[in-house]
Amino acid sequence: MEFSRVELFAAIRRDARVGGCSIRELARRYRVGRATVREALANASPPPRKVPVRVAPKVGTVRGLIDVMLREDLTAPPKQRHTAKRVWARLVDEHGADISYGAVRDYVRVRRPELARAAGVGLAEVMVPQERVAAAMAEVDFGEVWVDLGGVRTKCHMFALRMSYSGFAVHRVYPTQSQEAFLEGHVAAFGVLGGVPTWHIRYDNLTAAVKTVLFGKGRRREENDRWVLFRSHYGFDAFYCRPGVEGAHEKGGIEGEVGRFRRTWLTPVPKVASLAELNNLIAGYERRDGQRRIATRHATVGHDWAHERGLLAPLPGEEYDPGLVLTPRVDRSAMITVRMIKYSVPAHLIGRKVRVSLRASHLVVFDGRTPVARHERVVARDGQSIQLDHYLEVLRHKPGALPGSSALAASRRAGVFTSEHEAFWAAARKVNGDGPGTRDLVEVLLLHRAMRPVDVIAGIRAALSVGAVSADVVALEARLHAGGSSPVRPAADPPTTVEQRVVSLTQRRLADPAAVIVGLPADTRPLPSVADYDDLLPRRSRPAPAGPGTTNEGSTTA
Repeated sequence: MEFSRVELFAAIRRDARVGGCSIRELARRYRVGRATVREALANASPPPRKVPVRVAPKVGTVRGLIDVMLREDLTAPPKQRHTAKRVWARLVDEHGADISYGAVRDYVRVRRPELARAAGVGLAEVMVPQERVAAAMAEVDFGEVWVDLGGVRTKCHMFALRMSYSGFAVHRVYPTQSQEAFLEGHVAAFGVLGGVPTWHIRYDNLTAAVKTVLFGKGRRREENDRWVLFRSHYGFDAFYCRPGVEGAHEKGGIEGEVGRFRRTWLTPVPKVASLAELNNLIAGYERRDGQRRIATRHATVGHDWAHERGLLAPLPGEEYDPGLVLTPRVDRSAMITVRMIKYSVPAHLIGRKVRVSLRASHLVVFDGRTPVARHERVVARDGQSIQLDHYLEVLRHKPGALPGSSALAASRRAGVFTSEHEAFWAAARKVNGDGPGTRDLVEVLLLHRAMRPVDVIAGIRAALSVGAVSADVVALEARLHAGGSSPVRPAADPPTTVEQRVVSLTQRRLADPAAVIVGLPADTRPLPSVADYDDLLPRRSRPAPAGPGTTNEGSTTA
């Protein structure tokens, strides 16, 4: 029967203790030497086996040469360091060494980390556990996310700010990760938090905040002036992690949060009509996230956040405008160019400079202090955003330019120019002709500036139902639908069950005059006759009879 070393020592000690066997008897019984028996009786744990030292005589002759090459690698660029194969090739080519590649490979594998430890290079970094103070710190990062935006799969960027103590996080998706998105994300996050962290927020060295990393000067950075102004406005400090992978652990909470939120709430790929709709959904997801627990914590995120939010520093009295201010000039097509993208503005601004506040998701155009246009930001290269409303005054005088205009095509794609508009335009052109009919449509489109779209659409439907193609009729019916500007009827009038509508008689000019006009009561009166007037005509032409005392002039004689 074979024994392991531990079992052998245990058996020897048991027989010596119970049976009183001598050393000679134990050695014979277990077929071991007397020295082994004495070791077992002296100590229950067998000594470790001695590992013979392997001798590599050929490596010994070139050991110094190999060490020189490996020491040079300690300061060489990572991609230009010696591999074991390169070390072997140099030994053979430059020194004529008679040695196998395997021997060199085995020596390099063991010797390289020994030299690195001796020089203090490549040592395993020790992580010091940190205590999180409520409301003191937060972390910020961007992450990529794909969205089916209006049926088109689009790569967007998710801004995330995470409170270090509670783990509560705010997320917003933007078309870019530009400085406008960076600042706008902070404004949105501070608005949700209801305050600002009291100490600092941790960041990568992203270009939206850092212009230059000052290597060799610790954590010092040359920051963007606009970013410094933003931090000063909200009153917090920035902590920048070390560049590269080495600094990722310094804000590990937000690194994991971006991936967790994307996997939990944005998988599968969300299908939305706009990023505003997606961000509204995300706000609901964040509220549901309050019920989760982080790792081994006993309290939920929502519980810790309820304690933390009351300790935040208050928001400043005035909200910061994160938009980038630009001053482009309006061209002859009533368009401005912002970041190589064209946007329309009201036509009366042609030739003038306007002020643009460029934000992450939209831009606002100002004429002085008055906002005159607002567009969703276009991300596609060489794209454009055109609004039909900006050209209505021009189209009053040039109605023939409307059918083939880019503004009309854009409005149709966006669903702003509806089937009701199309029907009114077709009816107006049929009654009044192409030019006047298009001008009638323009007048109807101008009503959108003062009325809700739903009221104008209702006005168009009502006007078409009674056969009217007048903008005045549409305006009156839209006010009736809105209810706020409808004419006040006398209280004594009995309530009627038949809805009274304005009826346009211009439809008499249709191709079929006998057509019944919807909304008009049947006319039962007889057709007018001029027979009585015909009877008077012979009487006027009949001469009067001549009598005594009269003359041809009809005067009486004496």
